[in-house]
This record gives sequence, structure tokens and C-alpha cells, in this order.
Amino acid sequence: MPVGDEQELLAAAKRGDEDAFGHLVAPYRHELRAHAYRMLGSVADAEDTLQEALLGAWRGLDRFEGRSSLRSWLYTITTNAALKTIRKRPQRVLPYDQGPAADPLQPHAEPLVESTWIEPIPDELVFAADEETGPETRAERREDVELAFIAALQHLPPRQRAALILRDVLDFSAREAAEVLETTPVSIDSALQRAHKTVEERLPDRSQQAAHRSLVDSELRRIVDEYMQAFEAADVPAVAALLADDCALSMPPLPEWYAGREAVAAYYGKLGLDERPRRLLPTRANGRPAAAHYIWNEEAGVFVPHAIHAIGVREGKIDSITVFTMPAAFARFGLPGRIEP
Repeated sequence: MPVGDEQELLAAAKRGDEDAFGHLVAPYRHELRAHAYRMLGSVADAEDTLQEALLGAWRGLDRFEGRSSLRSWLYTITTNAALKTIRKRPQRVLPYDQGPAADPLQPHAEPLVESTWIEPIPDELVFAADEETGPETRAERREDVELAFIAALQHLPPRQRAALILRDVLDFSAREAAEVLETTPVSIDSALQRAHKTVEERLPDRSQQAAHRSLVDSELRRIVDEYMQAFEAADVPAVAALLADDCALSMPPLPEWYAGREAVAAYYGKLGLDERPRRLLPTRANGRPAAAHYIWNEEAGVFVPHAIHAIGVREGKIDSITVFTMPAAFARFGLPGRIEP
């Protein structure tokens, strides 16, 4: 917003005008939510943390003296709220972090509690302003919420995690990041160096966005649409034909994951796809195409939410499928709660 408008809203908010405060922070909500999500790996935790941060900003508005920008001040409050949340709950991971690939023909282990898993985030919650940016900027933003990157971040100590996000994702200077974390620029640079080493060991050589840049949007959509159609039809050979040789499949909250096209096809063929009717709708999660998976509920006579399939594509083939069996997430994606037959 224009600087003059921001100053007028700030003055009104300091006088106790809640509507003015709402308008003042509205331009920053999406990026602050994305920041909290990167820190926490959970949409629900990010929403709660953002609300806590904005409440703290409202209550502490008189202490904002304008020595830094309003944006920087809001990031300071949100970062500290996220660090507080991290201390209260377990680390979030993906099944790949739990152990080696499993045998697709063996029975499942018991599902682990959902609070241990990274959650998918709808694109529209973090990319609302994308139409105002160029394709390169959009790709960079989407790289910053890719599942592999979010999972790698969760392995960092909390303050290293914050330092890396502030410096590499948000382009804060070492001095600005030091002010947020109440430390020195030298300490920030040291934390950043250690964080880079950990994250680089866990990230693939090529991001999904880099892989997607080699495909036009229509080709990417075609691949995902073909996967959806084959999955709906329980056509395992058609699904297998879309997979890369090194494709990986995971299904939180189940702890197992499967490596390689043959293993994924074997799982879908023996255990994963049965004759129950299913429907899939297109959506987007973590900067990539996704599919909303509905299963048939015989008692209700409708299709009901079951899982979000986050799909990665490389060189014209699907190289990763993360099936988040989290029906409660459908509301966040703006998806229907039921589909009539």
C-alpha cells in the first residue's frame, strides 16, 4: 500500500481502531502465514501462530516506534511466536525420514498420529498475489514451499531454521535477521552456514519448480489429469506408465514409503487400488499440481474426502506422489465436503 495510507492506518490503529489495524496488516497476511508454515510444517499450527502473532502485534502496537518497517516488525513477532510453538510440539516429518523404503507386498504398520506429519498447504493461501509477479518470481516463491524444502527445514534447530528462512527466503540482511532473533550478524552468518550444510544434504539435486520449467503448463496438467483418470479407473498399468523409474510414494499418516516404479505399481496393484468407486478433483498444494481423492461412502450414498495427492513431475514423468490421508484438510483447500454420485 502507499506509505501515506499505511501511516494513516497505523495512526488510527494506535488510537484503538481495530478495523484500521485489520487493513494495516492485511497485505502481509499471506506472506506471514507462509513464513509460519515454513517454520512449522503445519497449516493448522501456522494459522494458530499467525493469529497469536497478530494479536500480539495489536496489543503491542504502541511499542512500534517505526525504527524498522512495519513488515520487519511483524516478521519479528511471527518468528518468535513460531519459535514458541516449536517448543510445545514434536518435530514434523515425512515418511522418508522414518526409515528405508518398505516392501509393497507386506501389510501396513499402524498409522502414526497425524501431529507428527508435515501437512500440505493450498497454493491460494500463500500465492494470492502471484498474478502481480513474473514467472521467475512465481517459481522462486513456489520453491520456498516445496515439500522437500519444508521437510528439510524441519531437521534444523529452530533458530537455524529461522535464520535460513529470513536470509535465503525473505532476503533479510544479516543485520535485519539478527534484530529479529536478538543476536549478532556474526551469529546469523554462522547459523546460516550450518543450516545450508544440513539442508543441502536433504534436498534433491533439482527442485520441482526447476523440473516444471521444462514443461508447458498444459503438458504438466495433462500428466496429472492422466494420473487422476487412471487412478479413478483403478488402471494400474496406466498409472505405472506415467511413473519415473525412481518414483517414490508415501502416504502419511502411514509410516511406510515405497521406492521405484515397480514397487509403487506393486503397491497399487496388490493393496492400494481396489474396486471401490473413487473420484479425484484437481487442486494445487505446495506449489505443485495435486489431486483431491474422494472415496465412496456406502451408508451416505456419496463420495467423501479421503486424501490429497501431491504430485511431482520431472522430465515428463511422475517422480513423487505424497498421499496425505487427512480428510480435514479438504476445507482448507476450498474443496467440497461431498460429491454426489
